[in-house]
Amino acid sequence: MKPTTLNIKTNSDNYKIIIGSNIIKNLSKYLNKYSIKFDKCLLVIDKKVPNKMVSHISKSLWEKEIFKFYFNSNEKNKNLNSINKILNILLNKNFSRLDCVITVGGGITGDVGGFAASLYKRGLGFINIPTTLLSQVDSSIGGKTGVNTKEGKNLIGSFYQPKLVISDTIFLKSLPKRELICGYGEIFKHSLILNKKFYLYLNKNSKQIFSLTSPFIEKAIYESCKIKKKVVEKDEKEKGIRKILNFGHTFAHAFEATLGYSKKLNHGEAVILGIITALKFSLDIKLIDTREYKKIVENIQKIDIPSDIKFYFSYKNLNTILKFMMKDKKNISKKINLILLKKIGLTVINREFNKSKIKKFLKKELSD
Repeated sequence: MKPTTLNIKTNSDNYKIIIGSNIIKNLSKYLNKYSIKFDKCLLVIDKKVPNKMVSHISKSLWEKEIFKFYFNSNEKNKNLNSINKILNILLNKNFSRLDCVITVGGGITGDVGGFAASLYKRGLGFINIPTTLLSQVDSSIGGKTGVNTKEGKNLIGSFYQPKLVISDTIFLKSLPKRELICGYGEIFKHSLILNKKFYLYLNKNSKQIFSLTSPFIEKAIYESCKIKKKVVEKDEKEKGIRKILNFGHTFAHAFEATLGYSKKLNHGEAVILGIITALKFSLDIKLIDTREYKKIVENIQKIDIPSDIKFYFSYKNLNTILKFMMKDKKNISKKINLILLKKIGLTVINREFNKSKIKKFLKKELSD
């Protein structure tokens, strides 16, 4: 399948997303095509990326002076300590603002490398090569970068757009099914919030997508990115409509933080669990009707992961979950701001609820 290109236009920058199979070997060609120039680059690499793929990238950059920082990519290492390590390399090797950071890995790697790039000398070039399905359809678009703290997820960060994104599906062949499920959850979320036609396509072709069959996997990535592109271009800094992309995330981030970002529940799984919880809450307040709710949940249950929060949590976790929900960055008052669903393709933003209302709902979910 011929590579496809999406052009992302925001107020701060314009950049291309290239989607295709085995295109990483042509990195230098894309750099020349889009006039992206630099002499030195720092590759921030997830240790899980196969060495063969890193070698392809290095060979494609043979004219450049290359430095490498291998990153043990997990939520616990998504912190300021990792940022400092990257900044120290950039400082010690005397990178200029015309040089470049290239991230090679999943969303955590992109967030950390992109945030460091935004800080160094107030910003140097940043190229993102997302290697997981989740990062190819989510964190590679929109310019959100940042790190976690003990107070919560992504509470320190910046909006910083890349110069180029290369989404090569060849990376996906090295992923375990659990990682593919995580990415599919985000794709599914995009269809729910804005595009019923795409939702129906996913229901019909999910098996081909999970088996990475072409052109189904490329189309799923492209259509998912197109939905996020549409939102981000309207609202780069998450002042309005971009909040719909957080559907399920208020619950999801609180779930992750409550478990201390453990491997028991990774980000993509937390998002799927958060979507189900947000759907249940939408039903609880009679925002979505029972028929629509059941139709969506039945489709989510085809994904082979636990879909009940009682699998991960008990009543004793209730107050901790609420504590992290209260710290969510969408909150602008003492209430909890939720993104909810009225029906497939119609999302409701800026609905605020008292802590007691959420507590009553979660108490019921954890005790049923």
